[in-house]
Amino acid sequence: MDPCPFVRLTVGNLALKMPVATKPASSVVHPSSSPCFCKIKLKSFPLQTAAVPYIPSENQFPDNQFQTTAATFHLSKADLHRLAAKSIFGGKLSLKIAIYTGRTGVACGVNSGRLLGKVSVPLNLTGVESKPCVFHNGWISVGKEPAKGSTAQVYLNIKAEPDPRFVFQFDGEPECSPQVFQIQGNIRQPVFTCKFSFRNTGDRNQRSRSLPSVSSSRGWLTSFGSERERPGKERKGWSITVHDLSGSPVAAASMVTPFVASPGTDRVSRSNPGSWLILRPGDGTWKPWGRLEAWRERGSSDGLGYRFELTPDMSGAAIVLAESTLSSSKGGTFVIDLGGGSNGRATPANSASPVCSPRSSGDFGYGLWPFCVYRGFVMSARVEGEGKCSRPCVEVSVQHVNCTEDAAAFVALAAAVDLSMDACRLFSQRLRKELCNQQDLLG
Repeated sequence: MDPCPFVRLTVGNLALKMPVATKPASSVVHPSSSPCFCKIKLKSFPLQTAAVPYIPSENQFPDNQFQTTAATFHLSKADLHRLAAKSIFGGKLSLKIAIYTGRTGVACGVNSGRLLGKVSVPLNLTGVESKPCVFHNGWISVGKEPAKGSTAQVYLNIKAEPDPRFVFQFDGEPECSPQVFQIQGNIRQPVFTCKFSFRNTGDRNQRSRSLPSVSSSRGWLTSFGSERERPGKERKGWSITVHDLSGSPVAAASMVTPFVASPGTDRVSRSNPGSWLILRPGDGTWKPWGRLEAWRERGSSDGLGYRFELTPDMSGAAIVLAESTLSSSKGGTFVIDLGGGSNGRATPANSASPVCSPRSSGDFGYGLWPFCVYRGFVMSARVEGEGKCSRPCVEVSVQHVNCTEDAAAFVALAAAVDLSMDACRLFSQRLRKELCNQQDLLG
């Protein structure tokens, strides 16, 4: 089945320069002595903010400077149709960028930055699903007096590239052992089945004709997590196995560290998170591929905190690919994106760059592992908040799927993220029966 068309629209290589002749009023902070930032807006997509470095006016933008990405918009086919639709209230589609001096944020209820000027770059998205397009690459004047030669200039690179993805949809909540469909337009085709169970009580249900049960691999259980009994409130032993349509297991997610309430509280803390191991089949057994940690954030956010890292082997150092927070009440989108910048369509506003790469990196670092394997957008998984029926929707970049096991590993990761929303619920709240083993139900 063909993937779904997506387009990646990026804004990068930002720089600002002011002519020497420009003498701003004493009340205006000159960009050379103050940090600058910009707000990037594409129609109805969420506003994105990025820093804008200042360079001396006599300098040209250096060709050998590392490419940096300030903002990224991921556009589905439906998004492209909506953006291309003509409106009686607006003209042609354009990307609008407002440049500010000062620091980002709000002080005493007032935006701390001072507007320096605005630029608008027209966009023609026709045909971008099949071929890349550069809309602007160079300097552009900021403000309304470009002819006088006394205005500030900003350097921009705005481009769109095809980014096709496989889209998978769970037909039910992961704990209900649902089917997983591949979506292409209006076509839904079953590709996987999921089996949820408890390792401590349902080992016999996890056995397959080609691989041992997840719980029989004690080597990685003790290396990556803890199976020991812990006093107090805990949720443990959850496991979900992904099978292809022939019934062969192709991926699994196993809870290797119990989700335990911190002493004196009814929540899983960041200092003692629960964790999952994402497994792939290899050499007749399960092999670790990635590790997901999750906890309940404190304070006003009160969300699901998470960290996902690749585990190359039993001895190699893990590499963090994603770390952020999802709303416990509204849900959100778990994203692995190594292209830098924020995702105007899916990424939470407080998402962090992978710690293994420089913030907003574009091409820098791609010669190093894991960038030689994963680059750009990797995957996303939309999950619902607590108490809501969640049927995760998973998007995986075509360039990262070479076989069924590749896609299944991301599906298993999405299931683990969704189940972590339940595992991190306050212990004062009771879980649904599918998530409780017999001992919990009898208790």
